[in-house]
Amino acid sequence: MAKKWYVIHTQTGKEDSVKKGLENTLERDPECKKFIGKIFIPTEKVAEIRSGEKKITRRKFYPGYLLVEMEINDKSWYFIKNTFGVTGFVGTRTKPVALDEKEVDEIINQTKEHVKPVPKVLFQDGEVVRVKEGPFKNFSGTIEETNLEKGKIKVMISIFGRATPVDLEAWQVEKM
Repeated sequence: MAKKWYVIHTQTGKEDSVKKGLENTLERDPECKKFIGKIFIPTEKVAEIRSGEKKITRRKFYPGYLLVEMEINDKSWYFIKNTFGVTGFVGTRTKPVALDEKEVDEIINQTKEHVKPVPKVLFQDGEVVRVKEGPFKNFSGTIEETNLEKGKIKVMISIFGRATPVDLEAWQVEKM
């Protein structure tokens, strides 16, 4: 039987520890390696400001979930279900549902495409923001245009009573 990809539901924030726990158990139990393949947490790089500095971190696409390539049988099902932090499989109560190869390819490609960091907070046109870094610090304005692929935002800021468009990095502004 060929291995397929399944979605595992975990306790919130426990994705990394579940992955590590599964990998550690696989090292100790070679028989499970026959049934369990890759373990994958889909993530992307994001830019955020911490203590006034721009940092690049990783954000999970699907918090509370990870993907496991495996052959479903009693041993593999029991192995996954009894891993600390796992709450279950995505699917019906009695049988996990495998992902289509196309879905898996899309998820994997989505993680590879994000070479450039994107802002952690997503902004929308017309939203009111406050500038927290740069020469316009503490000014507020309305978002006129967003280009999140490049991490740029055009904000209309009132300078001397006149609305002026200002191009900013997404990490320089915050929602109000």
